[in-house]
Amino acid sequence: MADKETFTTGKDHGKEPYVVNIEKMTVDNKNFRKTLWTGAHLQLTVMSIDVGDDIGLEVHPKNDQFLRVEKGKGRTEMGPTKKDLSFVKDVGDDDIVLVPAGTWHNVTNTGDEPLKVYVLYGPADHEPGTVHPEHKDAERDPNEE
Repeated sequence: MADKETFTTGKDHGKEPYVVNIEKMTVDNKNFRKTLWTGAHLQLTVMSIDVGDDIGLEVHPKNDQFLRVEKGKGRTEMGPTKKDLSFVKDVGDDDIVLVPAGTWHNVTNTGDEPLKVYVLYGPADHEPGTVHPEHKDAERDPNEE
């Protein structure tokens, strides 16, 4: 069952034991990005990417990432530089995307419904309790790269 408190208060359950039905939490999430748990070495976020939108081309020099698609269709692009995204794969329900630290990457929603994913960062990438209701909120966040 999705934790209503997490959706409404922005509570990040990090640094405490936490159990959640991640499929339900991911599918029920309506925010572009929301952190659920931030520990000393790992962070869990859920994302809802609108039709035609994307995560945003980015690189995390010190963070490995694991993304799992719970619902929807998308395209992932990765490469060594911003202009060389030579790794391109379509993704859908139950697929995972592994992004090594220092790799430029993007995931674009190519389907006809919101793309629902959860993301594990190691180490954490976002401030604990981060909530970005829409993509534009993430772009305006001074704590984002």
